Amino acid sequence: MSTVETPMKIDELIEEAQKVLRICNACRYCEGYCAVFPALARRLEFNESDVHYLGNLCHNCGSCFYACQFAPPHEFQLNFPRLMARVRGQTYQRYAWPGFLGALYEKNGLAVSLITAGSLGLVIFLMSLFLNAEQMFSAYSDSQGAFYAVIPHNVMAYSFGGVALFVAFALFMGFIRFWPSMGEDLADFASPGPLSEGIGDALVLKNLDGGGEGCTYPTKQKSFARKTFHHFTFYGFMLCFASTSVATYYHYMLNFKAPYPILSLPVLLGVTGGIALLIGTAGLIWVKHQRDPNLAAPEQTGMDVGFLALLFLISLTGLLLLCYRETAMMGSLLAFHLGVVLALFLTMPYGKFVHGLYRGAALVRFHLERRRPVPGVAPE
Repeated sequence: MSTVETPMKIDELIEEAQKVLRICNACRYCEGYCAVFPALARRLEFNESDVHYLGNLCHNCGSCFYACQFAPPHEFQLNFPRLMARVRGQTYQRYAWPGFLGALYEKNGLAVSLITAGSLGLVIFLMSLFLNAEQMFSAYSDSQGAFYAVIPHNVMAYSFGGVALFVAFALFMGFIRFWPSMGEDLADFASPGPLSEGIGDALVLKNLDGGGEGCTYPTKQKSFARKTFHHFTFYGFMLCFASTSVATYYHYMLNFKAPYPILSLPVLLGVTGGIALLIGTAGLIWVKHQRDPNLAAPEQTGMDVGFLALLFLISLTGLLLLCYRETAMMGSLLAFHLGVVLALFLTMPYGKFVHGLYRGAALVRFHLERRRPVPGVAPE
């Protein structure tokens, strides 16, 4: 049965985290599950920066919760995964840029994501309809430019390019606020060994192994389901990004204009990535629905599912556009697809996407620390 917890204020959350970390440090039973516990064991006391670091190093796999002798119904009521999830949420708000937009993390749920996508899609549809209704509902062949016959290429490129630049800068600013707060120099992040090892851990999701047998997620039964679906989602996203990058190279460097043939590299990458994203996001939403409610902070579920829903809709509408790009349905599909893409861009710095940024930084720091001696102990 799940435990009922009332939301904590920031100071209360940090104080509770420090108490729990001291208990875990005294026990150390979970040391083999993930990187959190070896990092925790290097410390005798935990300041706020340590709490933020360890919270982002936690992958919420749940194995420690089921192994813990102090978990409910023990009087300590220790729930490490949920506490670390709440710490991460506080971290996202604390280091967001610009700072006043950090409050958006509390509102970036499923309903907000879908309403934003639908509203932006409707705005793009109505603007295109107002400018030229006939073009909006006409069928165009690939040789006529299809997408760009409805919305000019420069309009899409400059509008989405401007939003993308803001998003990239906001994410970069979040990183350079978070990294030094852990007591690290920015130059240390680029240390070749720790950087490559941190990236390697992220790419293979090493810390979702639960010690080698899989995570106790979504249930107490060990499973690699979450890791598998996470791989589909991440690599599907990267394939779609590669598709866009290749298409940009074709357009500006080779003067080869879209739409591209079915067997061209941009389309093959996009289709493969889109299908992988559909599988990955649907799977992650499913495991979230099946998971033990003890493993997560309920207030963050909407943000998590909202992000996955936007990725799913981007993939779905993108694949539908490919199928119907030479029909009269293309204009309407294009407007909704662009609305979903724009909604994802706008919520990226203030939603679930940033977990990859902070977790990646925490993994790099973990490998930096391993090279440093603990007083009285040799480096690992």
